[in-house]
Amino acid sequence: MRWEKVQLNPIHGQGEAARGVVGEISGPGKRWGHTCNAIKGGRFLYLFGGYGKDNCQTNQVHVFDNVKQTWSQPVIKCTPPTPRESHSCTTVGDNLFVFGGTDGINPLKDLHILDTSSHTWISPSIRGEGPEAQEGHGAALLGKRLFMFGGTGKPLDTNNERNLNDLYILNTETYVWKCATTTGTPPSPRDSHTCSSWKNKFIVIAGEDKHDYYLTDVHILDTDTLIWRELNTLGQMLTPQAGHSTVSFGKNIFVFGGFTDIQNLYNDLYMLDVDSGLSTKVTTLGEGPSPRFAVTGDRLDPFKSCVLVFMGGCNKSLEALDDMYYLHTGLARESEKRL
Repeated sequence: MRWEKVQLNPIHGQGEAARGVVGEISGPGKRWGHTCNAIKGGRFLYLFGGYGKDNCQTNQVHVFDNVKQTWSQPVIKCTPPTPRESHSCTTVGDNLFVFGGTDGINPLKDLHILDTSSHTWISPSIRGEGPEAQEGHGAALLGKRLFMFGGTGKPLDTNNERNLNDLYILNTETYVWKCATTTGTPPSPRDSHTCSSWKNKFIVIAGEDKHDYYLTDVHILDTDTLIWRELNTLGQMLTPQAGHSTVSFGKNIFVFGGFTDIQNLYNDLYMLDVDSGLSTKVTTLGEGPSPRFAVTGDRLDPFKSCVLVFMGGCNKSLEALDDMYYLHTGLARESEKRL
């Protein structure tokens, strides 16, 4: 596997107003606690929110074109979410579902949808029993259902933060929330973990618990039966960590970065086979990203075949980063393996 630092193409002039673009820009700047989501099969990468170069939370949207290798800042219609970081952003078709996060003072519990085909923010009418205000949670899509787990919340009757291990499910067509009743042993309350999906599995990896203990466990929820189980991992074990990024590629989940404290940041790359439980520390070629946490990533396949992308994050000096890297995995898609 090979790292490649993304080089931006020179900017030639401004975008046209008719295209709904402010103009091509050098990039969104330094950012951590943001999200990036691949759209149109990996052609475009949408970056939203985070703690930015102006030392505050932002609600700006930036788009990276993987063909032109350029950034742009589209004009988004309607009312945007308030500035935030440590939120979740889940791709549902051409839409991005943004939930929660923090404005720097209080956790949030609002849901917003960005329609990337029309560049319009939507504030849907929500029904059901939804999550409390929270940040540092994780979410993943399985079919038409968005599963959300964990995070740090602040109950209305107290000003004290607490880690959560509630599981909520949003029907992305009807916008109805429900608090799921599960069996088995759920993951302990945590934040700064990651959530991924494969087939009917919802996967929770690592994070930080209420005692500031950094975790290395992997839990799987069968979304048909709503039964939790802990995955018995084999091979080269994950480092206890939080603030890492995970990107799914079929049955393999790539785990990058994270921290255990401010003196121990990582740029290790692991590959976890969800079916077998085999964890492998990946040896890569090329100069990869520096150690960091609060980094984000996604999969650009099939547009860029077998390629993942990671960008931004926070370094040991608590400085936000603005670099972006492709990871060429060399793995074939499951559909290709069956041919």
